[in-house]
Amino acid sequence: MRRFGASPRRAAPKGQNLHLPHSTISRSCPTTNSISCSGHTNPCFLSADHDGSLLSRLADDIEEAQLDSGEQVLAGARAVLGDAKAGERAVRFALSRATESLEDVLRIAVSRGERIPHPVA
Repeated sequence: MRRFGASPRRAAPKGQNLHLPHSTISRSCPTTNSISCSGHTNPCFLSADHDGSLLSRLADDIEEAQLDSGEQVLAGARAVLGDAKAGERAVRFALSRATESLEDVLRIAVSRGERIPHPVA
């Protein structure tokens, strides 16, 4: 019996989706993974006809906004770390935001890496 929210695509190799036609592009979503009722995280995939589709362009825009936000968070974290008077609360806040941004950047890197075509030997 399959858990509620479990992805049937879990058995597919990374970057491939065995349940979609070959003409369809599958990539990781630029948002956090969904959490099922059991508390387990499941990967979220975006399915589009091609890289230039409306859905793919929207995902690209979200990724760009996440990267821009990451730059702002990095600048803020550097400012907090450079302030000798910054208290524990400010440091914890900066670290929390930096951790969130790092998760976004890693998700984007993995998604983009999965979409790089590999030469056939």
